[in-house]
Amino acid sequence: MFLKRNKSVLLFLIITLFSVQSEALNNEENLERIFNYLNSLNNFSASFIQDENDLVSEGKIFIGNDRVRLDYEYPSKILIILDRDKGMYYNYDLNEDEFFNPKDTSAWFFFEIFKNKKFFLDANVTLESKSIILSKSGYSFDESYEIFLFFEDGPLLIRKIKLLFQNIEYTLSIYNHSLEEKFNDRFFKLINPKLLN
Repeated sequence: MFLKRNKSVLLFLIITLFSVQSEALNNEENLERIFNYLNSLNNFSASFIQDENDLVSEGKIFIGNDRVRLDYEYPSKILIILDRDKGMYYNYDLNEDEFFNPKDTSAWFFFEIFKNKKFFLDANVTLESKSIILSKSGYSFDESYEIFLFFEDGPLLIRKIKLLFQNIEYTLSIYNHSLEEKFNDRFFKLINPKLLN
């Protein structure tokens, strides 16, 4: 009787260990798929709806080789272009531009998501029905953050970004993906767009 019980416990432990190892391998494979997908998003665009503490904005995001561009169309027409350590904000209605360090703002996360291969190395992977959720928490300039990326699985598509930072919750829902954009040399320039014309 004692031997049977010990065999059952041993079998349970082996199955549990195998399933934990299998889940870790599965998470590693999904993380690798997500890295490859995010790194492939050059010449990419998508439409988005952004909810920032009940303030809703709409626009389009563009991913180039080295920069990220956000064109807000509603409620105000605003342009944001991000580089690793430089950013430009331009308000079309007011004809005002401002240059800033993206690391001092929530805009920094857009660049990290799409252009920093190492940002999600320590992320958690959660599998749900036909979706994968990538989550990470940490600190940026002594401010805590939590970030979640939601992917449709089959084919893999980014669908939503949720960021909790500086007591603000940002949600970016992404749709109308395009992987074959062609950008001219001026499209990602960190310069007032009126000066380019």
